[in-house]
Amino acid sequence: MNKPILVIKIGSAVITNSNGYIDEAVIERLAGEVAVLHGQYNVVLVSSGAVGSGKQFFKKYRGTLVERKAAAAVGNPILIRLYHQYFQPHGLTVAQALCERHHFSNRQQFLQLKETFAEFWCNDVLPVVNENDLVSNVELKFSDNDELATLLALGFDASALIICTSVGGFLDDKKTVIPLVEKIDDGLLGFISTDKSSLGLGGMLSKITFTRLATSLGIKVIITGLKEPDALRQSLAGNCGTTFLPQRSDLKARQRWLASGSITLGGIQVDSGAAKALLLRKSLLAVGIQHIKGSFAAGEVVQLVDESGTIIGVAKVKMDAAEIARHKTEKNAVAAHADDIVLF
Repeated sequence: MNKPILVIKIGSAVITNSNGYIDEAVIERLAGEVAVLHGQYNVVLVSSGAVGSGKQFFKKYRGTLVERKAAAAVGNPILIRLYHQYFQPHGLTVAQALCERHHFSNRQQFLQLKETFAEFWCNDVLPVVNENDLVSNVELKFSDNDELATLLALGFDASALIICTSVGGFLDDKKTVIPLVEKIDDGLLGFISTDKSSLGLGGMLSKITFTRLATSLGIKVIITGLKEPDALRQSLAGNCGTTFLPQRSDLKARQRWLASGSITLGGIQVDSGAAKALLLRKSLLAVGIQHIKGSFAAGEVVQLVDESGTIIGVAKVKMDAAEIARHKTEKNAVAAHADDIVLF
């Protein structure tokens, strides 16, 4: 457990061909590279591809929510069997870890998740993580595996997050990989295409959204591909892909857990006065709240956004959405204590 933690996210387009079949040669190469990194890191592998490998078994597949759930249920064991087949020669056993949002929103469940992963690593077991699509409520689903990987990296205080894509990195307007990004700004965002692969849910916009969250909380993020020889290790060394440098972060473990629940159903928009008070480490008062988004219960983690709609942090609220609305005119009504607020 003394080794640093490395989260690796593999996109559908990286390991699945256009016909929906898993490319075993890629899995075999990936297993060899991860096995090498296992000597230096406690690795979490977040793998897409279950839906893509399972949809071939459904007639007239259209990609509806129910069809995706069913395809994932068929595809997950296929994917895990292949990972087991190719990791075993390297002395690594794989464990299937199907996560749901409540594993992050409930601190006790999250601590149990961490303890289980620690047990995996102590016994040379590699956790292969995916969302539990079969039972996940549509309103509580992760937006995609980029989000799931980011929340794991945040909650586990990973030293780095590697996001593997089919394009090999973050591309500029000439379709050339940008090797290093110190800060994600409007100029960089201008290069983003809204296109996504036919297999995946996300796209580069999703990856940059979660990259910005991870780097703002002190985690290095690398967007890369698997086509280069020894791609993962070379990416960590800065020799391929795009490295996004982390910002300074002094968050404690509990604050990191708060941040790991940052993409939630609920949200609170605060006025400029409340935003300034939060920067001074003050509590959030109900009177400073302009708008409440969604329905949430007391004790849940919600997003905080400023007047422009920019996400500025997260907070564990002490009142539910309806209570906050009722107390908005009370000058000293506290919606979230300062210790339960994390700003990005």
